[in-house]
Amino acid sequence: MGKVQLDDHSNKDKKTEFSLVRLKSTWTRKVGKKISKGPDDCVSAAKIYESITECGTSWTVVSPIVFTYKVTETQGLLDPGNNTLLMGHITDPQQLENKELMNKPIKRFVVVDQEVYRIYNSKIIKYFEANHVLYKILALPTTEENKSMEMALKILEEVNKFSIDRRTEPIIAIGGGVCLDIVGLAASLYRRRTPYIRVPTTLLSYIDASVGAKTGVNFDNCKNKVGAYIPPTAAFLDLSFIQTVPRRHISNGLAEMLKMALMKHRELFEILEKHGQLLLDTKFQSDNSVFGNNNSHAASRSTRIAITTMLEELAPNLWEDDLNRLVDFGHLISPALEMKVLPSLLHGEAVNIDMSYMVYVSRESGLLTEDDKQQIIRCMVGLELPVWHPACTMELIQTALQDRLKHSGGLVRMPLPVGLGQADIFNNTSYEILHRAYEKWCDELSVPSDSDEP
Repeated sequence: MGKVQLDDHSNKDKKTEFSLVRLKSTWTRKVGKKISKGPDDCVSAAKIYESITECGTSWTVVSPIVFTYKVTETQGLLDPGNNTLLMGHITDPQQLENKELMNKPIKRFVVVDQEVYRIYNSKIIKYFEANHVLYKILALPTTEENKSMEMALKILEEVNKFSIDRRTEPIIAIGGGVCLDIVGLAASLYRRRTPYIRVPTTLLSYIDASVGAKTGVNFDNCKNKVGAYIPPTAAFLDLSFIQTVPRRHISNGLAEMLKMALMKHRELFEILEKHGQLLLDTKFQSDNSVFGNNNSHAASRSTRIAITTMLEELAPNLWEDDLNRLVDFGHLISPALEMKVLPSLLHGEAVNIDMSYMVYVSRESGLLTEDDKQQIIRCMVGLELPVWHPACTMELIQTALQDRLKHSGGLVRMPLPVGLGQADIFNNTSYEILHRAYEKWCDELSVPSDSDEP
């Protein structure tokens, strides 16, 4: 009897698909998937599904959102004759042909990391003045300790005072990853979404923070717990900024490059293994050393591979709808470790310690040979990256993985190398393997404290 009633109820359900058509200034629903349209009609990619049941009517809206953004390598970004910083984000040819818009005075709000501004302030000011830009520069101490909602609100207050057109006057962020993250969040909040441009000045932000969609600030002592997925309208990459970066911070960026190498690109691993010291010594500036069978320089070739492989992984999954992400390698334990010992570890250093331990997990799981493991650790040491830290205890590892389990759909989703330049994602690594890997990791890599020395 109950079954008959259920069938009868389902027969009364009515679901209709509507396409949306715009004629002049108004949108109208039209039934069906294939819609005949007039010469002035515009059919949206969005759909509305209307369901009518005995309980009432419900509407399901499916509205695809497309983001277009550019990642552009350039030279002499702050050369007054280079208009990339002011015009390079424009992708619509009609905008470039709009005389009224193009003749309008250029106005830009610029947020610069305080240390970067100390080095480049004269060049930045000269650039904007030479191009007759109405500008406001806000120099801030964008460190991990200051990566907060308070700083994002400070940016918003100043943007609001300056007053910009939220469609045609992008906010410019010049600095490292922290600066790019905070400005991105502020821009995504101002008038619900204001375009922004990223100009990375550290190696880590050059190949990581600048090319994706993530924005955010730290909250409740957790790294990037508040944020949004809003990509920049453009990221402009100029390797010349790296020449003023301290050696340790270049090594810090090499960790994120090594991540991509271990996950999916053996050639990149071989470049870092062979030319890592050269890249550190030359600070990724032009050099005469070549490798392989082509004439590419180590600096340009390695950064290009790192960016390309990163975009391959990010572009199909900007909003992280798929939680199986190879780019999470080195990011399972490192957020907790980084926040615990802040500011003694840089982001890339914490990531490398995480990766180092996971290489041991991979070895204990039978995914890497002992030679592979040792080769990877030697490469890390050659890049002047830490491979162990006393604060990375088994308790911290367990807590971090439990947190991962809670926020990743009930699965750990652990990316692990299965060879040099190859990886897969595993969800069933046992505690026994994790503990055995931890003990070997500590036995082989731990540095004795002063009290342990004779």
